[in-house]
Amino acid sequence: MHFKIDENMPTEIAEMLISAGHDAKTLNEQHLKGVIDSALVNICKDENRVLVTLDTDFSDIRTYPPQEFSGIIVLRVGSQAKQHVIKVFQGILSFIDREPLKQHLWIVEETKVRIRGEDNE
Repeated sequence: MHFKIDENMPTEIAEMLISAGHDAKTLNEQHLKGVIDSALVNICKDENRVLVTLDTDFSDIRTYPPQEFSGIIVLRVGSQAKQHVIKVFQGILSFIDREPLKQHLWIVEETKVRIRGEDNE
């Protein structure tokens, strides 16, 4: 699976995905720092990548309908401290290959993951 890691996420997230056998690129390594949201989702769409972000704007299914994208993972966490974000993401890493991600929105919190898409609206 292919992922795009937003600039607001620790780079370790990309490293974890790569270690798990996925392709992951960060916005910083692709010189996309500061790109606006609408451009970012279009880049993800063109590259067939799942966006991983802390930006809760991407959880608005009216603006970003899940069925139009390869997938969006939004971490909605109480603390955006680097180690906390990494810990929360580690908790969902095993789900990536087991749960639907393509054309779905995952909203990840410390204790639960909500998955939105056509088959579970």
